[in-house]
Amino acid sequence: MLCALVGLLIPPVGFLAARQLSQVSIVQATGATCASAVMGLLAILLARKGFRNIERSIGRLGGDGAARVGRLLGAISLCIGLTAGLALGFYALLNFFG
Repeated sequence: MLCALVGLLIPPVGFLAARQLSQVSIVQATGATCASAVMGLLAILLARKGFRNIERSIGRLGGDGAARVGRLLGAISLCIGLTAGLALGFYALLNFFG
């Protein structure tokens, strides 16, 4: 769940840095937002491993709710990162052809 929270925290921090610091552009902040996809994928994989461990222990380990929340937040973080990647790709295409 921590990976998913970090993945969700990356975009606001990046855009805040672009707004406050003159050395960071909005394009660089969007590029940093692509790291959310990596963190989201990692959170989904860790949640899957957690579900597998819970299943092997026949539910005695607990943590089913945390794994569900981690998977959901990881999916959201993955979508945000992929959207940022698409935005950067289209920006590059527009600069190339325009």
